[in-house]
Amino acid sequence: LLVSVKKHQQAVVGFLEANRIDFQEVDITMLEEQRLWMYRNIPRDKQPEKGNPLPPQIFNDDRYCGDYEDFFLSKENNTVFAFLGLSSQPSVKVSECAHT
Repeated sequence: LLVSVKKHQQAVVGFLEANRIDFQEVDITMLEEQRLWMYRNIPRDKQPEKGNPLPPQIFNDDRYCGDYEDFFLSKENNTVFAFLGLSSQPSVKVSECAHT
């Protein structure tokens, strides 16, 4: 499980870096306040039936974009900028709640 979380994080971060999208990676294992904020700001329909949502969870400021599956689908459909809430010239910060 930890390996797949790490791979998913690397895929998201790699895409953001390759496209020169400014982002902030947040390590929720070190910051309890950030972890609680993430849990509170994920829509109810995206919460797992059991346990807590797994990272990466992607936000544009306070707006929830989605999880890795949502990101992957948007990449497959070539709609990542819309998924992230960005114009084609990215200039906003994307926060990723990360787990290391």
